[in-house]
Amino acid sequence: MRTIVQFRSFDRPVQLLLLNQLSINIGFYMLIPYLAGYLAGDLGLAVWVVGLVLGVRNFAQQGMFLIGGTLADRLGYKPLIVAGCVLRTAGFGLLGLVDSVPALLVASAATGFAGALFNPAVRAYLAHDAGERRVEAFALFNIFYQTGILFGPLLGLALTGIDFRLTCAVAAGVFAVLSVLQLRALPQRRSGDTADPRASSVVTQWRSVLANRSFVLFSIAMIGSYVLAFQVYLALPLEVRRLAGGGVAGTVGVATLFAVSGLLAIAGQMRITAWCRSRWGPGRCLVVGLGLMAASFLPPLITATAAAGSRALPTAVLLAPLVFSAALLALGTIVVFPFEMDTIVTLSDNRLVATHYGLYNTVFGIGIMLGNVLTGTALDLGRAAGLPSLPWLALAGIGLLCAAGVGALDRAGRLQRPAAAVASA
Repeated sequence: MRTIVQFRSFDRPVQLLLLNQLSINIGFYMLIPYLAGYLAGDLGLAVWVVGLVLGVRNFAQQGMFLIGGTLADRLGYKPLIVAGCVLRTAGFGLLGLVDSVPALLVASAATGFAGALFNPAVRAYLAHDAGERRVEAFALFNIFYQTGILFGPLLGLALTGIDFRLTCAVAAGVFAVLSVLQLRALPQRRSGDTADPRASSVVTQWRSVLANRSFVLFSIAMIGSYVLAFQVYLALPLEVRRLAGGGVAGTVGVATLFAVSGLLAIAGQMRITAWCRSRWGPGRCLVVGLGLMAASFLPPLITATAAAGSRALPTAVLLAPLVFSAALLALGTIVVFPFEMDTIVTLSDNRLVATHYGLYNTVFGIGIMLGNVLTGTALDLGRAAGLPSLPWLALAGIGLLCAAGVGALDRAGRLQRPAAAVASA
């Protein structure tokens, strides 16, 4: 009920953006979790080719966020949102129609680049229209975002059970409808800069963002938080399957991790955000949230030394620390996200907001890629060396470093609006 009241309190463009994000995630997550199985199973592609197709999609999105954000500030937010949805319609439709590797690579790149186009634009548009209520708007945004992640795979599972091509067609249809709705109903918005970004070159635009030292330092300090947040897709599922096996118990265990994360965000986001905001400033909220994310990697230490497939304890007991870990990780993310998104706008001083979001997304995309490689390596080496607890302690340490870094920036006044920071200095 609280969520509905908050949703209705915003103007129509914000409501439309939130519903769009829900639909975007449903359309995306009904297909992407099953793409690898389709490529390797139905099409019979080699594992390295499957990895290449998925890697191209990830690079086309993570590596191009800065381009998408820059274009959004120069052309306006609406054109980039619509263009991203149209491109993803084409990409998902093509995935269901082709079976040659070159065509699959083109389709995969299109779906990735589509995300790079609309993600920074959506966030900048939401920040623009929410005004001083940005924290509330981004809290709502996370609820709709997580709802899409929760229900998209369930719908995709039902459709893929019939035919993966049907899943592609439905996902493409979702984005086609979104394209039309946004083209017709979403008002045009553009950067709130007093100077038109188009009056300067793209290089000048990027230099001005990179010259924002507080923003750059904040981006670097937050990289580790995205490495930690991604472990609900990597380290925690791997540990579940190690303890429970790859059968039904393992599948149910992994599904439980995702369900706990999603349901906690859906049920608690608005209350948790309001509670934190009433007690602390944005910087303190970020530090507390990052501390919770760090603490979330301590419960797996309880079962880290348990043998694979151990039957000394019931499976539910073995997996309980991992489920608790996922819940703590989700709680930390819930606390961090609205204040993190708001801080980016604050540090940008409402100038080139989409470009700031684009660079920020690019930085954490690189961080996730490197972090996943290091995490996977640490899990293998730690167990081989007889130190299975080491990777979890390392992840907790990363969280503490992030919290310390953001705390130092907050104490130095670097998380304030630039003009305010200068005045206080």
